[in-house]
Amino acid sequence: MGLDGKVVVVTGGTRGVGAGTAKAFAEADADVVVCARRPPEVPLSGAEFRPLDLRDPAAVRSFFADLPRLDVLVNNAGGTPYRRLTDADAERHARVIELNLVAPLTASLAAYEHLRRVRGSVVMIGSVSGGRPSPGSAAYGAAKAGLESLARSMAVEWAPEVRVNTLVVGMVRTEQSHLHYGGEDGITGVSRTVPLGRLAEPADVGAAAVFLASDAAAYISGASLLVHGGGERPAFLDAATVNKEA
Repeated sequence: MGLDGKVVVVTGGTRGVGAGTAKAFAEADADVVVCARRPPEVPLSGAEFRPLDLRDPAAVRSFFADLPRLDVLVNNAGGTPYRRLTDADAERHARVIELNLVAPLTASLAAYEHLRRVRGSVVMIGSVSGGRPSPGSAAYGAAKAGLESLARSMAVEWAPEVRVNTLVVGMVRTEQSHLHYGGEDGITGVSRTVPLGRLAEPADVGAAAVFLASDAAAYISGASLLVHGGGERPAFLDAATVNKEA
């Protein structure tokens, strides 16, 4: 699935899923640009870094206007701390929605003319949090639900020139996994809840993003691809006192 010479922008591509996605596109021979507020702590092989605050619409528009070409936009920038709803005011929660929903919309609109000219594609990095209750990250889950809906509408409005798809990502092992799951014991315990028996690696998400951006997915648009290792084992199976596997 070579992407020889195609220009790919990965927002928030300096660490975690973003860095893994940038690496996957570089290995597919794309010209990769990553943007974030701060440079990567570890240099990214095969990718160029450019500073950008995705929450600054004017800066986002200027960033994309300065690109000579763009074939693929990966809207990866996002995230949230653990914060229960009553632990912050609505304005604080709105900042999470701004980063995870409004910023991808801003970037996509700024990139549209580039993508339309080359019949390019947008890959949204969504989350399973958008499809299930997400206590402690409710605003993030709401934003990711909105992002998936936005992508489906965008795919219809921008067809046939631009394809738009979403990766619905489950739990991923990154530099910040300990903040969500605890130390190695916590990560091991959480991994047991995944049917495939492990958390995703950033490379798993990157490989799926490369697929959706490639010609192999030329007839795929408005789709949501689950990258979650089979999902979550239903809790009732462990709570029930019958039909236990040996």
